Amino acid sequence: MAEPAKLRIVDPEIPETADLNTLLTHVARGDEAALGQLYDLMGPAVFGLARRIIRDPSRAEEVTQEVFVQVWQSATRFDASRGSARSWLLTLAHRRTVDAVRHDQAASNRERKYDWTGGPDYDVVEETVTLGLEHEQVRRCLDGLTDIQREAIVLAYYQGHTYSEVAEMLGANQATVKTRMRDGLIRLRDCMGVES
Repeated sequence: MAEPAKLRIVDPEIPETADLNTLLTHVARGDEAALGQLYDLMGPAVFGLARRIIRDPSRAEEVTQEVFVQVWQSATRFDASRGSARSWLLTLAHRRTVDAVRHDQAASNRERKYDWTGGPDYDVVEETVTLGLEHEQVRRCLDGLTDIQREAIVLAYYQGHTYSEVAEMLGANQATVKTRMRDGLIRLRDCMGVES
């Protein structure tokens, strides 16, 4: 299938064989037709340069469009005594393309630095404060036990010893250790306000 013909407005004041310098002069005066002709002549070169640097065709198209918007806005800055129009256009294209790569890289770096996990499912500060308060309450309640009760509970619950190991360490029989621990746990429960 043949490609549809492109509609192009041709300014009668600009000859078909106009050079790029002449076209840029007309663009600087606000001539949209001259910009169209300039795009037809230089668009492929600008896109090709952007495409070689960026590699992503759609991003290269965006950069090409940005370059010609910049040409429209800054054509008055072109100075033919400092270089050719082609060089000026390709320099704009190169700078714009490098800026796009830097921008995209910075955005990618920000994305990688951001923690997308959403963080914990709970309030860490609240959890830390609550645990600290609970630990303080347990310590205060442990201090309210008799030395014998406290010693048996600490050996069993905090140090992980069995009834028989606690009985051996304290020099008591297992029944006595179980009674001390049961009485101490009841007092701890009452102190902590836990309902049975």
